[in-house]
Amino acid sequence: MLDLSRVQCLGCALRDSSTTFKSKLAMIEADRHRENCRYTFAEARQLAEGFAAYIQGRGFAVGDRCAILMQNQSKWLLSATGALWAGAVLVPLDYKLTPGEQLDLLAHCTPRVLVTEASTWEKLRAENRPELFERTLVIVTEPREEQDLGPAVPWQTAETSGFTYRGDERGRDDVACIVYSSGTSGTPKGCMLTHGNYLQQAEVLGQLFPMGEGDRFFSVLPTNHAIDFMLGFLLSSMLGGAVVHQRTLRPKFLASTMKRYQVSHIALVPTILKNLEKKLRERLDDLPKWQRLIIDGLLDLNEVATRRGPNHRLSSKLLRPLHEEFGGKLRFIFAGGAFVDRKTAEFFNRIGIPVVIGYGLTEAGTVLTVNDLEPFRGDTVGKPVEGTEIELRELNAAGVGEVWARGPTVMQGYLDAPELTAEAIQDGWLRTGDLGTIDAAGHLKLVGRAKNMIVTEGGKNVYPEDIEALLGDLEGCEEHAVFAANYIWPASTMTGEQLILVIRPKKEASANFSSAAEEALQELRARNRRLAEYKRISGYVIWEDEFPQTASRKLKRPLLADQIRKRCERTVIEGL
Repeated sequence: MLDLSRVQCLGCALRDSSTTFKSKLAMIEADRHRENCRYTFAEARQLAEGFAAYIQGRGFAVGDRCAILMQNQSKWLLSATGALWAGAVLVPLDYKLTPGEQLDLLAHCTPRVLVTEASTWEKLRAENRPELFERTLVIVTEPREEQDLGPAVPWQTAETSGFTYRGDERGRDDVACIVYSSGTSGTPKGCMLTHGNYLQQAEVLGQLFPMGEGDRFFSVLPTNHAIDFMLGFLLSSMLGGAVVHQRTLRPKFLASTMKRYQVSHIALVPTILKNLEKKLRERLDDLPKWQRLIIDGLLDLNEVATRRGPNHRLSSKLLRPLHEEFGGKLRFIFAGGAFVDRKTAEFFNRIGIPVVIGYGLTEAGTVLTVNDLEPFRGDTVGKPVEGTEIELRELNAAGVGEVWARGPTVMQGYLDAPELTAEAIQDGWLRTGDLGTIDAAGHLKLVGRAKNMIVTEGGKNVYPEDIEALLGDLEGCEEHAVFAANYIWPASTMTGEQLILVIRPKKEASANFSSAAEEALQELRARNRRLAEYKRISGYVIWEDEFPQTASRKLKRPLLADQIRKRCERTVIEGL
């Protein structure tokens, strides 16, 4: 049982675990079929202390900011741990943003230290904004021989610096991290989360979904993402589990890594989860009929036996061949960041690998609500976690209201933005901007975002996410998104609203773009006819570029709408 009630800061919790589990494995870094490195807790502690000593020796003071901008790897966690031990405020940044966007965030948070990869550092320098680094110590990983680093220094310098480390602790009310919320348009919103915010969340999640020595968390989501930061860094380290990093996210290497290292926990975005489901279903469909009948019977038996809660030991024995596809040890899949398809979640629960569905936002740590799996439910985002209150306001006739939240994980506010903070947090309550209902069991079910809601001419409320889920995956379509036409092309009238679908067809090697588009449209027309009349799509726009997304694969709706608005006239809408 994880008890952090007497712990004052994240650095203290990480230091305790580095002593308690010193001989246990802490980190593994793989690159395809090759292992780059592995560290015990004692070895990781030595490296993290070396990093802390180096930045302290270069003038880093308690409360200074340390930005981390790189892909998942051991040095991400080592740098973060060392920075926390030096009394830093961490600023985890999204490596998938453009260099210009990354520089804008760096200009906003003004870090004293930036840790990044050599390749990323080259791209940042190419933007020609040297004034941003006049007082920033830039530390880069994996520099090439003869590479011009300019004012930056290699990460390995910390190991031979000769500086002496001194511990600097923080308090629960001190800011631990500045985390930028999804999207980069407009004013940057850096959420200030305290040590107390994180410690409370870690304690609750550690009790709900325990991890221990010998368990291994596969870090697939970017570590700057709230879920991976909590589960793939803080909680794994505090509970003595090992974190596995994989430098490529190609599916075939993910599967082999899970088998090789017998992963027990993983966090995935719904798109990857659906791909895993698809491959597993294809394998089941290829079985001879008699074998499929046996497996179907075992699936039914497992579903009945685990109705009140998961039982990995039983499920992994009943359905051993299916579990071995994931290494045989996988107990939990944590999903979030976007809509989780109910059928996909139910499929994995049926084979005994439950999907933990939760709901949260950057402004409130990792999760506000979560399904505790007792029993499993794939139709909701669960009940509020301990200490958190959820309230629906401005309910309509259907019982749908805006979600407001209050609790110990809500942020202090936005960095240098008191007006935005006052708008988001009112009387201690966080206004989420999400719409939902609460059932008799206290489970929250989301139906969309308030700002995305569309009111039809007949007075019906329509949510884009709802229609997208009903349409499902379209044959020949890579991505699709629903918009109100008046949202993309603002009109002076509130009547005659059209729902349109933006489609990005697949570009298969064996087919040209236009044929892929026609295939997607044929499927769309068939599914569109099955929707309720007020939810039907009346037109479409073919879009060739990838949709802009956050690190957790959420669609950046305002940004996509802005791109379409700039390049397409309203007259390009084709009818269905």
